[in-house]
Amino acid sequence: MIHSIVATIKVKAGQEAQFEAVARKLVAAVNANESGCLLYTINRGDDPQTYVFMERYRDEDAVKAHRATEHFRTCGNAMGAHMDGAPVVLRMKELA
Repeated sequence: MIHSIVATIKVKAGQEAQFEAVARKLVAAVNANESGCLLYTINRGDDPQTYVFMERYRDEDAVKAHRATEHFRTCGNAMGAHMDGAPVVLRMKELA
């Protein structure tokens, strides 16, 4: 069953470039190394301090594998320094 995640992140004013640099590293690592990940993108919203990760995984095991990767932990910690609060995460299962 396909699993999708939409994570909305607010970034501290003036720290957008630093956040984007780390987010781009994470996106590149996920797309290069995670065969169970079908889609992984970072997008900026209309508000320049709002970012959205759009993620799609083959199954729940692929989600768990993603969360266990070194690049997820390392980049996640680095992005956290630039975030203005916790992300809002919406998890979904496709109804195919």
